[in-house]
Amino acid sequence: MKYFALDVETANTYYSSICQIGIAEFEDGEIINRWSTLINPECYFDPINVSIHNITEEDVKDAPTFTKIYNYLSERLNNHIIIHHMPFDKIAINQACEEYQLPLINIKWLDSAKIVRRTWEQFAYKGFGLKNVANFLEIDFKHHDALQDAIAAGSIVAHACSKKNMTPEDWIIQTQKPISSQSISYSSSIKQEGNPEGALYGENLVFTGTLSLPRKEASNLAAGIGCNVSNNVTSKTSMLVVGIQDSFKLAGYTKSSKQRKVEALIEKGNQIKILTEKDFIKMCEDEGFNAN
Repeated sequence: MKYFALDVETANTYYSSICQIGIAEFEDGEIINRWSTLINPECYFDPINVSIHNITEEDVKDAPTFTKIYNYLSERLNNHIIIHHMPFDKIAINQACEEYQLPLINIKWLDSAKIVRRTWEQFAYKGFGLKNVANFLEIDFKHHDALQDAIAAGSIVAHACSKKNMTPEDWIIQTQKPISSQSISYSSSIKQEGNPEGALYGENLVFTGTLSLPRKEASNLAAGIGCNVSNNVTSKTSMLVVGIQDSFKLAGYTKSSKQRKVEALIEKGNQIKILTEKDFIKMCEDEGFNAN
């Protein structure tokens, strides 16, 4: 059974700002082909992102743009199963297509994190990040290199297929089923616990800036996809969703105090994703949760 695994790195908080993409092709659980390239996202590089993947604007100045590799991606990936770990890489590819007004590639997306949560009981509700699972399975890789991350995700799926005697096609069906029969209710409060069945269960999310949605509605969406929602940034924060920044409230800064605090935590080694409200809403829609 053939499938591909894909991972991207981005230049800034916009998930369409892809600056590296890696693809590994698997057949019967073994890697048969690998491909990666730097990409010129034609936009700015945020120092926070650079500190994570070490790719700079100088590195990509002569690299192809997304439009230059689009035909290759379309021909290579069209109608195939594509493994990605957590929703972010799927969003990035689709957002880049939309950014450049290109048709979405016909891909059968399959989240390896959802497979992990249904394969190993200890990862059902916690610890199912790529690095942690790869360490558990003794998969050696360099995190935040797109090709290395893609290989790790694809290898994790190979382990799960072997353990459960299932194919990736089987997993497409299985990952649509709940992990448990536990019922979920949502709070009217902005601060709330995430849906244990959600793709991002265990993530601790904070909003900053002015959102297009009422905060309670945004909080319900976040909880629906699994995020614990808090009002304030702490050492446990793992996601920050950034709305429009009101310059009158920034006291001379270009970013909110919450975003500055998150960036300081990232510099200390905390793993925190910063994303725009647009990408957040798209992620929720992809997981079946829509704004009213």
